[in-house]
Amino acid sequence: MAIEPLELLKRVFPSLGQLELEHLSGIAKIRTYPPDTVLCHEGAYEQTFYLISEGLVVVTKRFDERGDLILRRAGPGEFFGEMAIIQDAPRSATITTLEETTVLELDKSTLEKALSENASLALQMIRTTFDRVRANDQMTIRELRQAFETLERLDRAKLDFIQVAAHELRTPLTVMRGYASMLLSDPTIKANPMLLEITQGIASGSQRLHEIVNNMLDVQKIDMDTLQAAAIPVSLPVVLRGLANDFKDALVARNLRLDIELDKNGDLIYIEADPGLVTKALYHLLMNAIKYTPDGGSIRVSCAYEENEELGRVAHIQVSDTGIGVAPEHQQLIFEKFYQIGEVALHSSGKTAFKAGGPGLGLAIARGAVNAHGGRIWMESRGYDEQLLPGSTFHVLLPVQARKRPHHEGREMAPMAGIRSTHS
Repeated sequence: MAIEPLELLKRVFPSLGQLELEHLSGIAKIRTYPPDTVLCHEGAYEQTFYLISEGLVVVTKRFDERGDLILRRAGPGEFFGEMAIIQDAPRSATITTLEETTVLELDKSTLEKALSENASLALQMIRTTFDRVRANDQMTIRELRQAFETLERLDRAKLDFIQVAAHELRTPLTVMRGYASMLLSDPTIKANPMLLEITQGIASGSQRLHEIVNNMLDVQKIDMDTLQAAAIPVSLPVVLRGLANDFKDALVARNLRLDIELDKNGDLIYIEADPGLVTKALYHLLMNAIKYTPDGGSIRVSCAYEENEELGRVAHIQVSDTGIGVAPEHQQLIFEKFYQIGEVALHSSGKTAFKAGGPGLGLAIARGAVNAHGGRIWMESRGYDEQLLPGSTFHVLLPVQARKRPHHEGREMAPMAGIRSTHS
């Protein structure tokens, strides 16, 4: 049943006197709209205040390209549209009629005059508006909590898949690598250039798959927080020179220059760490630099002792490149497993080719390995540009003396950690 205009105004604005109510009732416009009529458009600058006399409307807010989020439904005795008028701002939501709806409409000047002349009316409207904001916030929190729980379940399913897939692939890969090794040592294969090339391709491909499986298992350990770091003396210069030798052929093929710069201590930069994990972390950082530096570019690795407020004495390793850089919107995401920038289909193939493809695990492993030592990892880049080549610099801080980290630390992003694209 429709609420009479005077009764509706009295219900909404109980602090107004009879004469004021009659005045507003006299100047308010009464209109009836059919179902599916949009009364307020989100983002539009509109100057009408609505009070519902009869009918039902739905309040929605654009969520993403997949659709709108329903905030609430409103019926007789409720009002909307006041904040856009008071703040002189665009509508914060869209209001659509769900059935034939009759409303009282007041324009901006009339509403502003009523508010300026009656403090209790303004206070009541503010209270009502804040109640709505609080209700919308609570609903949004519930939606976010549900989304977070869903993402946790999906992440757990992905982790379970990684574990099963990695273990299932290991056995056939071991067989493939064994037979490929036997074929490569066969004199008949060696004497036939075509068969030798084919066999070398099989061996190379199976080795690449073996590395990917190992990366998957490393990520699984990181996510399960079971990655344990040993604490033995590790010479960082020795590790870096070993990696430089490992990448020698790739650097030559891509015409890339790699410079390793040490401080005055030279070869005396030692830390207590796990040599395997440190090597993995630096391997993936170098691999990432090679992938995203165009042919003819350069990569610089520096290593020096420093004092850090939080970590004490540390080894500060920097891996800089003259590559394509990273856009700001990606710099907080690229250490996440499987994170890819750009269209995967457009990435070139090959382990060390420019913008080469990959599962997107390299920097996730690097972060996990550094965090397992209680260290810090982040990156800096002026942005992404394939023409100007702003480049990127990755920073790694590793404590000189092994430190015990809390059980959960490996699963957190360091406060100063920044990030860069990984497809390695």
